[in-house]
Amino acid sequence: MAVSEQPAGIDELLDRVRDTYPRVETHEAYEAAQAGEALLVDIRYAALREQDGLIPGALVIERNELEWRLDPRGSHRTPQATGHDLRIVVICNEGYASSLAVASLHQLGLHRATDLVGGFQAWRAAGLPVTP
Repeated sequence: MAVSEQPAGIDELLDRVRDTYPRVETHEAYEAAQAGEALLVDIRYAALREQDGLIPGALVIERNELEWRLDPRGSHRTPQATGHDLRIVVICNEGYASSLAVASLHQLGLHRATDLVGGFQAWRAAGLPVTP
């Protein structure tokens, strides 16, 4: 980076990351999960899950464990991490942290990873299932 160049701000970084993959809307994510075509992964921290509820069937993996649990070659992977072709939809609270998480999953070779536009809040606002 040249001395006069400024590092990217978070908004620019999010735009860059999001330009590299197609994000999904709530109903598309719901239908893909129902059809067994996508694994929903909730990365919200415990306080938000306790406050707002859970998406039935979503795998809960807090953000700080995400790469270790979803790397198909990792020693700490979850049983659902079956391969690099797995379609993963990452869900955070509002759809910001999930975009950065997807960029990290792509670096691990999980090329079909994506995230939910608007996150959990959009899911709930769309009237999709939530359990307390």
